[in-house]
Amino acid sequence: MRNIPADLARVKPVSRGIRYTDAEAHACRTIDRKLLSLPRWLDPAFPVARLLPPGKDPVMIPKTMQAAVVTAFGQPLAFQEVPVPIPGPGQILVKTEACGVCHTDLHAANGDWPLKPTPPFIPGHEAIGIVVAMGPGVTIVKAGDRVGVPWLYSACGHCEYCLSAWETDCPTAEFGGYTKNGGFAEYILADPNYVAHIPAGLSPQAAAPLICAGVTTYKGIKETEARPGEWIAISGCGGLGHLAIQYAKAMGLLVVGVDIDEGKLAHAKRLGADLVIDARDPEAVETLLRETGGGCHGVLITAPSLPAFQQGVAMTRRHGIAVLTGLPPGSFPLDIFDLVAKCVTVRGSFVGTRKDMAECLDFAARGKVHADIELQPLTAINDVFARLEHGDVASRVVLEMKGLT
Repeated sequence: MRNIPADLARVKPVSRGIRYTDAEAHACRTIDRKLLSLPRWLDPAFPVARLLPPGKDPVMIPKTMQAAVVTAFGQPLAFQEVPVPIPGPGQILVKTEACGVCHTDLHAANGDWPLKPTPPFIPGHEAIGIVVAMGPGVTIVKAGDRVGVPWLYSACGHCEYCLSAWETDCPTAEFGGYTKNGGFAEYILADPNYVAHIPAGLSPQAAAPLICAGVTTYKGIKETEARPGEWIAISGCGGLGHLAIQYAKAMGLLVVGVDIDEGKLAHAKRLGADLVIDARDPEAVETLLRETGGGCHGVLITAPSLPAFQQGVAMTRRHGIAVLTGLPPGSFPLDIFDLVAKCVTVRGSFVGTRKDMAECLDFAARGKVHADIELQPLTAINDVFARLEHGDVASRVVLEMKGLT
C-alpha cells in the first residue's frame, strides 16, 4: 500500500448525500489540491473523486475518454479512447458539455494554413464545460464553474501585445484545438487565465458558438470603427455572419447582408438586415454603393472566399475600413489607386481579447444575440466536416458529448 499523508488518511469517504460543514468543505478542497499536487496518486491504479462545492455530488474522473482525433491531414477524424489529461500547476480540467464546430477546425484537420498543427491532435476551440479538477496555484476559477475553452488558449502575459491588451497577437500564444488539444473530447485541459466565464442563463449549447464566432465578429465590428447610424456590410451571412448581423444591429448600425445563398440572405433579413445583396449579381457593388449613398463605413468580411475579399473592399466607403476575419488559403489583389485615392483602410482582425469575450457574452446573456445552432453528437463530426466543405451548414453546428461512454 502507498504511504498516505496523515491528513489524507483521516478523510471520511465522499458519497452521495453527505452534507459538509464549512470547515469540512474547506478541508476537502485542501485535500483535493494535495491530491493534484501528487501526480503519482493519479496513475491507473488510483482513481480519484474530484470534489465540487458543498451540496453538490463529487465527480469521479475516469482514466480514459473518447475523442475525435486528427491522425493525418485530409483524413477522416478517428474516434479513439485516450487518457484523460491530468492538470498540472496552473491548469484546470474541464468536463466538456458541448463544443461548436468552426471552419477553422476543418482548416486544421486539412492542414490548410502555413503554420500547421502537428498530428495527432484533437480539434475544437468552442468547448463549454464544467471545471472538475484544478492543479496547484489555481485561484481564478473554482470547481463547478462553467467555462469556455476558446481559440486563444494562452499567451505569455508580458510581451508588448499582452501588456497593451492585444493578447491575441502574442508571438508565443497557444491555440485551442490547434497547438493544444481541443474540445472534440470528453475532457479538456485549459489555462484558467484565458477561459471564458459563461454567464448564468446561457446553456452550454447556446454559448459554444459565441466563444469563437461571436467574439470574432463582435471584435471585427469594433475594428471597423463604424458608429451608430452608419452603414456596415457583413459579407457572409452564415455561421459568423448571422451573429455579426445581430451584434451590429444591437450596436445601432445599419446593416447590409451580402451572400451568395438566397436562404442565408432571407435569414439575414429576418435577423434585421436593412438591405441584402446577392454577391453573385454582377451589379452587386454598384447596387450597394447606390443604396448606401457611397458605400459602407465599415465592411466585415467573414466569408472564407477570396472573391468575397475583393468585393468587400470595393464596397467600402471613402475613409472607410474593411476588416478581414475569414481565413481562406491564398492571397488576393488590391486596387492600389482606389485604395490610396479613397483613403480606404484594410485590416485583419483575429478573434478577440478576454475583454471582448466578456462583452460579447454579455450581449447574449441580455438576449440581444443568439446563435442559430444545429445539435449533433460528436460521432457525427466527419459528416459535419463534409457538409462544411460543401457550404451545407446554415449557421453553426454544436457537438454534444452524450452517449459516448
